[in-house]
Amino acid sequence: MLDRELARAMFRHAQEGLPNEACGILAGQAGRPVRFFPARNAERSPTRYVVDPQDQLRILNELYSKGWDLLGIFHSHTHTQAFPSSTDVSLAANWPDAFYLIASLQTDPPDLRAFRIVDGQVREEEIAYREDA
Repeated sequence: MLDRELARAMFRHAQEGLPNEACGILAGQAGRPVRFFPARNAERSPTRYVVDPQDQLRILNELYSKGWDLLGIFHSHTHTQAFPSSTDVSLAANWPDAFYLIASLQTDPPDLRAFRIVDGQVREEEIAYREDA
């Protein structure tokens, strides 16, 4: 169950990153999202992203110090639908257990979709929102 405020934080970060793709990490505990960590896009590109290595280290250190897991990797698509590109699929090999959350800024409001990408295979996952959030 994704807290709507976490989704709003992802959308804000995506808007603030324009004209480039934005990215970040979603922390989880017992398989449930607990916090979104915005990160810098080291690529500074409207079509590609790489979580800045310094941000990644800082975020992972905080996650692990709190006993949280890396639940998801977020990024935005500035002009295309919220579906993993071939580049997204190839990069997913680094974190096969993560959810890949993609926000499309092509729509208003932005469209957020989640995927599992394992061995190059993309499977969409439903995002369930907490009703009280």
